[in-house]
Amino acid sequence: MSSILTNNSAMVALATLNMVNKGLNETQNRVSSGLQISSGKDNAAYFAISETMKGDSGMFQAINDGLTATKNSVSTARLGSETVKDLAQQFTERVAFAQGNGIDLSEVQSELDSLVTQIGSAISQATFNGDDLVSAAATVTVVSGVSRTGGTFAATTMSFSSVDLTAIQTGLSSIDLTNLDTGTTDALNPNSLTEALELAETQLGNAIAAATSLGVAEKTLEGQQDFLSALTDTLDKGVSAMVDADMEEEAARLQAYQVQQQLATQSLSIANQAPQNIMSLFR
Repeated sequence: MSSILTNNSAMVALATLNMVNKGLNETQNRVSSGLQISSGKDNAAYFAISETMKGDSGMFQAINDGLTATKNSVSTARLGSETVKDLAQQFTERVAFAQGNGIDLSEVQSELDSLVTQIGSAISQATFNGDDLVSAAATVTVVSGVSRTGGTFAATTMSFSSVDLTAIQTGLSSIDLTNLDTGTTDALNPNSLTEALELAETQLGNAIAAATSLGVAEKTLEGQQDFLSALTDTLDKGVSAMVDADMEEEAARLQAYQVQQQLATQSLSIANQAPQNIMSLFR
């Protein structure tokens, strides 16, 4: 039955065209944004998870940047410790040289004093952006990441120890080869070059231990940074898999919707001509 009041064919064609236009608009949005899920209305669960992962990725990147500053401080301190270690080695060698007969101890002492001065200079310069890790032994704690274990958010930390190179300088400066026999102001006996050598060797061992400790700390920080970089990449890939649009699929869908739109428009045009055909019955 034909009716001039209700055009069922046009209603069906219009509904189809509206559905096609909606799908076409959604596809165009995905193509232009590159996202399959851009808001909570697209997929609430995936959107919530992806936003949380994006937040974690940003925090890991920021923490990694902070660890870079810490690593630079440790690297500078390690360089200072290694310099002090080398100077302490030279100091010990000169004290060992002084053990021989016929040595002018005053000349050797001048060399030792110069080495102590150089050690002090190295210590004062072994800081990065004002961060001093060589003047006192203390525990240094830095944030190394975040954890969501069991649904609970918490920051993770790592610790290392700063070193006291000034104690090494003090210990070496107490050696005075020209004052061994007075016995009143020197930390050594009035009568032992051997003890001077033993003290120098002890301070050299302390310098080696300090350089080694900071080297281990620097390596640990580098390892954590490598892990954070890899973890950030993994999180970004996970987010991409959840929310990014498959551009090959979207391109094919876009072309299909464009064809459907043309056909639905043509169908609507044909359906709208039906009432006009009724007029021919009254001619």
